[in-house]
Amino acid sequence: MSSISVLLLNVYENAYDFSMKLNYSEPKIYTGAVDIYDWPKLSRKQQEEVLKKDWYVYYSFRDPKTGKLKRQSQIKGGANRYKDKSSRYHILKQLQKALSIVLKEGFDPYKENTTLIEYLENRLNSKKEVKPIPQFSNEEIVKIVQEKTIGITEAFELGLKTKESVLGKDSFKKFKSRIERFKKWLPKNGITLKENIDLIDKKVVIRYLNTVLHDSSPRNRNNTRTDLGSFFQTLEDNDLIENNFVKKINVLHSVPTRHKTYTPEHLKNIHNYLRHEHPTLRLFILFISYNFLRPIEVCRLKIKDIDLRDKKLYVKAKNQPVKTKIIPDVLYNQLPDLTGFNPNDNLFNLDKIGGCWEIDASNKRDFYTKQFKKVKEYFGLGAEYGLYSFRHTFITKLYQEMAKNATPFEVKSKLKLITGHSTMKSLEKYLRDIDAELPEDYSKLLQ
Repeated sequence: MSSISVLLLNVYENAYDFSMKLNYSEPKIYTGAVDIYDWPKLSRKQQEEVLKKDWYVYYSFRDPKTGKLKRQSQIKGGANRYKDKSSRYHILKQLQKALSIVLKEGFDPYKENTTLIEYLENRLNSKKEVKPIPQFSNEEIVKIVQEKTIGITEAFELGLKTKESVLGKDSFKKFKSRIERFKKWLPKNGITLKENIDLIDKKVVIRYLNTVLHDSSPRNRNNTRTDLGSFFQTLEDNDLIENNFVKKINVLHSVPTRHKTYTPEHLKNIHNYLRHEHPTLRLFILFISYNFLRPIEVCRLKIKDIDLRDKKLYVKAKNQPVKTKIIPDVLYNQLPDLTGFNPNDNLFNLDKIGGCWEIDASNKRDFYTKQFKKVKEYFGLGAEYGLYSFRHTFITKLYQEMAKNATPFEVKSKLKLITGHSTMKSLEKYLRDIDAELPEDYSKLLQ
């Protein structure tokens, strides 16, 4: 057998033995027999009583004589000299982190000339040289134990500032809103903002996500998890936390909101009604129906984005900075004369075409959504119908008409250019979601 094979075999056997039987337990922190996250629920007197007790880090290691895990000496690290919860817990948190690392590196209190307690405390105080842990230099352990941490407030400010530079304005607004709600939740649940960022762990985030789930829906809980995961990944990338634990939190199954397609009768009635009652909203809907834009994309349009000479439309899309689309004749013939407007004017401005409307695109979308809600109420349409339904309806209609004279692949190839989907896979998923692909009548197969 080659030397490489022997080496690989040894590595496999060691890994297998390790996974089957750990020689130590993960270090834990004793905080006076109370849950640290229940601290705000304690009275002042109860808090004082808890702080009179010794707090410490503890762990167990396998005794070579008995083969059983045995509790090792407590590690206090001078934390009990402090009479406030934040300082005491912070020191023990750093010792817990250092302990976990050196144990994984192979420290064995039954084999070393110095105990793990002495080793960590000596390195923390830097009073004398001690024997380094095997495969772990003195310099590395000093860095671990003396690692500087950052407060929650400062960490959140840095994280949000970083995300603001990489997210679009509307995306960042939603992102910041979710992060700020989490930040406001912390002080109400035992974590003050002056404490260190490493006090926020997986357990804390799970508790928060459970409150989001209870107060809203699985979908909102999952979206919140995604944003928190992105935020904590930024903190990890900037070395403010050791690892992004949010990635390990599970995603809940949720049923997405489904916008139903309109029937031909619905379309006829809605457009006849809007033609007289709200022509601006009708034109807004035509951009969704005939150019297959999302409502927020229509809200971003300016006069200069409409090239009537070349029949081109320039829109800031979801998946790219600027997207060029043709203006089909069915929409072109509905457009008003735009020559007299300022090129920087908004195309849609409340109840009229053109003019300056200095608010976020998301707020503009909300305005037209509320306007259309009045139309839905007039026709007795439910929550499953919305502005997005027009996009689904006309893409379905277009697909079914094209499919009469072409193969599914040919149809999708042409349709992808029209709808603006970035990949064939995303288009196919979209078509499945809106039930655009339907079979022919199969009655004869059942006779």
